[in-house]
Amino acid sequence: MALTAVTGDSLIETGVTNPTQIGEVVPNISIDRNNGLQITIRGVTSTDGTEKGDPSAAFMLDGIYIARSQAQETSFFDVARVEVLRGPQGTLFGRNTTAGLVNVITNRPTFTFGGRADVTYGNFGQVQTTGVVNLPITKTFAVRAAVNYDRRDNFITSGARLTRDLDPFKKNISGRVTALWDLGRGEIIVRGDYAHIGGNAPNGVLTSNFYSGFGTGQTPLYIGNDRSSKDLRRLNVPITSDLDRDNSTWGVQGEFTYDFGPIGVAYLGSYREFKRRENGVSILGSGAAAIRNRFDGDYWQNSQELRVYTNGDGPLKAQAGLYYFKEKSGISFNLFGLLAPNPGTVGYVFGFPQDPTIAKSYAGFGQLTWRVVEGVRLTGGVRYSNDDKSRVGATIRCGTVACTGPGDVVTRNIAQRTFDKVTWRAGVDVDLDPRTLLFGTISTGYKAGGFNDGCLATTAGCNNPLPEAALFYNPETITSYEAGIKTRLLNNAIRLNLTAFHYDYSGIQLSQVSDICGGPCSVTTNAAEADVTGFELETTVQPVKSSLFNIALSYLDAEYADFQVTPAVSFTGRKLDRSPGLSVIAGYTHTIELPGGGNIEANVRTRVSDSYMLSALATLNQFRVPGSTRSDASLTFNAPSDRFYVQGFVKNIEDAVVVTTVATGTFATANFADPRTYGVRAGVKF
Repeated sequence: MALTAVTGDSLIETGVTNPTQIGEVVPNISIDRNNGLQITIRGVTSTDGTEKGDPSAAFMLDGIYIARSQAQETSFFDVARVEVLRGPQGTLFGRNTTAGLVNVITNRPTFTFGGRADVTYGNFGQVQTTGVVNLPITKTFAVRAAVNYDRRDNFITSGARLTRDLDPFKKNISGRVTALWDLGRGEIIVRGDYAHIGGNAPNGVLTSNFYSGFGTGQTPLYIGNDRSSKDLRRLNVPITSDLDRDNSTWGVQGEFTYDFGPIGVAYLGSYREFKRRENGVSILGSGAAAIRNRFDGDYWQNSQELRVYTNGDGPLKAQAGLYYFKEKSGISFNLFGLLAPNPGTVGYVFGFPQDPTIAKSYAGFGQLTWRVVEGVRLTGGVRYSNDDKSRVGATIRCGTVACTGPGDVVTRNIAQRTFDKVTWRAGVDVDLDPRTLLFGTISTGYKAGGFNDGCLATTAGCNNPLPEAALFYNPETITSYEAGIKTRLLNNAIRLNLTAFHYDYSGIQLSQVSDICGGPCSVTTNAAEADVTGFELETTVQPVKSSLFNIALSYLDAEYADFQVTPAVSFTGRKLDRSPGLSVIAGYTHTIELPGGGNIEANVRTRVSDSYMLSALATLNQFRVPGSTRSDASLTFNAPSDRFYVQGFVKNIEDAVVVTTVATGTFATANFADPRTYGVRAGVKF
């Protein structure tokens, strides 16, 4: 399969400290802030970050699916590696996806005493510190503990009318304790983690900072080329309300594996909670005001996974598993003064109290690999997924949050629907020689459908009836054709992975803002079909020990095969969002060995991206984000035996401000990727 793994040490060396920066080192993936994290892999993504939505790409922590995108942007600390799998998944992992998955794998305890400490200080008030200690308690039991503090100021610059302090944007503290019990022929791992996610909420500026002419049906014009980074990031809107974020998440998980001889058993179970408490603003696109909002949400999730697999060196290798997942949430999201300016007036509170929203998923999956002859293997896999979703809630237009006044309007959101699907995978891989693997696969993926605000006329208590076609949307599906080669050449001096792929992508779930609920709200439909074709080349070349070249080249041709936005407007033939045609990541590291041990490493890396599109379906726009070049450099001293290191770094030397999300209409705002950052980093191991 197409898999890229980045080690924890590489993350530290390249300054990748959180998920939004993964695209700096992995091709054909972007992770952007958009009501939480929005993961896009090979042009496949989901724009619904609400409590009822599912991502197209799963985000996992040690194999546990993290359902809420708002709980995913915690810092990388004490990480063994981050794996990015591209393409549909489901016959090997507990959670099914259409786009792929990101799996953050943390360090396990070892039976040697040790630890490390790392600290980063940089511009925008960045301070990040990590402390780790590993304790072997007995010969078979060990504990590892890690803690992280991560703070930085907002990238937004203040205009004359901005009266509130936006700093800090992020102020997080996280901790993790892991225990390992070695059973000889198996092991038990128990992990517990906690994170407080603080700071101030605003992360966007007016769309007019970057574009002009984005009224309904117009072709927006990018006007940012002649503006400085500070001007592009400037917010000049009067904000008088509180902006604090006070979120927290915690979880426990247990992992058990045991070798019974020809058969092994693996179990992975977890329980997690997420509390979301945010005072924020929704900025009017005119820049005249910012509407105060408040979000309160409580979520819990429970996941259980059991796998049985074969051991040994025989011609058959197989595994089969069962998966269960349940999430329950209660949320309240209110905007104040949007529809009516004065408290007590009907419409002053425009809100969405939804409690409960429940998602349950059951699945059985398996995969078998048969070695036909030496060096040739056939693989087949199948999965059955059953997803049940329900929600009880309302859309309110009231004078107060209590919504008990005369004339207050409460329209019910009540829906329940079950979806199921069989997906499969078939492939062949061939060892051309001991260092070269050729593979080809056909696989299918599925993401469950869902519902919009409203209810059916036949539902008890419904006062907001919608036809079934407007209330519900169906699953989206994907069929992937993929072929590739993985090889090492010249005594491992060259490592090369090349993958080509084509997707038939159907029933694409697209969200847009609509007034169907009495005010602006998000509506999802199965709007389109798409074809996605491309290739990815990843290679490292080390001609001599002191020189290392890294190159990742990706090409993507992702366009709508059928997308009639309105009866009069067609997007057929247009590009999918966040799918640049060509992108390149290239880096070089030069190592100078020092007398007496230790070394100096000089690293440069650049990322060149073609232009890509961002859609605003409510106003029938597609925004073109110009191509960009962003380069990094670092200089690191590593002491003998890697006892400590000191590094100076600069990221995005060009100070390119790249748009990542864009909105039109009432709240015409845009978000952007990190501008130029720089600082020093140091660490010690013991």
